[in-house]
Amino acid sequence: MANKDRYKKMFPVSWEQLHRDCRALSWRLVEKGPWKGIFAITRGGLVPAAIIARELDIRLIDTICLASYDWQNQGSANILKPVTNEGEGWLLIDDLVDTGKTAKIARDMVPKAHFATVYAKPEGRPNVDTFITEVSQDTWILFPWDSQAQFIEPISKLE
Repeated sequence: MANKDRYKKMFPVSWEQLHRDCRALSWRLVEKGPWKGIFAITRGGLVPAAIIARELDIRLIDTICLASYDWQNQGSANILKPVTNEGEGWLLIDDLVDTGKTAKIARDMVPKAHFATVYAKPEGRPNVDTFITEVSQDTWILFPWDSQAQFIEPISKLE
């Protein structure tokens, strides 16, 4: 099955929903701290990391720069920036874990970090320590930074 054919459903997430879910994740993480800092997996983990950093009063933030997606097509992950910290006492934050390919690479880079994502799919879930919402493997999560509000025809006019 081609990458683009594996997504049968769309799960749109608004800015407000993402903020609520990141705060819920923060509630789970505050109990597991204190934390020295955050590694945000770019680019998807940047916004959740910012919200979580605010909620947990963390000022030290670094990035793990990986590239594996071009819209719905997942290719091989490329490490764009190496890190030297093993992650002891740090959070590793991403927006979601899908197949787990990117997650495995990030985990290998900072093996002692606590890995938290806002959303998780079944294939990638074993790679994550903490998450908020699970969605099915065939669902594409449409994040607010990848979308915009627009008019759509009423259902009755589509037929």
